[in-house]
Amino acid sequence: MALKTVLIDELRDMYSAENQLVKALPKLAKGSKNPKLKAIFTAHLAETKGQVERLKKVFAELGEKPTGQHCNGMEGVIEEGKDALEKDEEGSSFEAGLIGAALRTEHYEIAGYEACISMATALGLPKIVKLLNSNLKEELAAAKKITAAGAPIMKLSAKEPETPKEPKSGKEKYSAKKSKEDEAKAAPDLVGEPEPSAV
Repeated sequence: MALKTVLIDELRDMYSAENQLVKALPKLAKGSKNPKLKAIFTAHLAETKGQVERLKKVFAELGEKPTGQHCNGMEGVIEEGKDALEKDEEGSSFEAGLIGAALRTEHYEIAGYEACISMATALGLPKIVKLLNSNLKEELAAAKKITAAGAPIMKLSAKEPETPKEPKSGKEKYSAKKSKEDEAKAAPDLVGEPEPSAV
């Protein structure tokens, strides 16, 4: 498969991811009680809409359609955000869960844009590199803002008392079962692996 074909697939993945986020970010903003986080999520929604438009320009440059691929990775990351919104946590601990979900989203996008930029650079597509770099810079800035806003929230959360665990929901039981399956599947490949040495 030619690199340009791989790039187009990756870009379609990013286009799907950004469109999914246009729907997910308002839910994070609505769910958050922290005014700073709410403002960051709302501002990033406007940026995300702009990123969708930039991606459309990228596809126009390539003479391709942006649709044709669903981003399963982003769907999973967004599902993590939904889980955070449904937790019984309150106060800063609830907000800490939202921060974790939001950062996973940003870092997923950062990795995707970095891969696309590398490919576009190798293919000698400077206009596309420039458009993608604009999206990447916004994602990096959003991650920084979320981390900065999250620092005092994490400190407050660390001081909150532990609450007794409620019985697990069906979804939590399923997730715990899948986690054990993941561990069991990986176990044969981990046996006898040397410990990573300190650098």
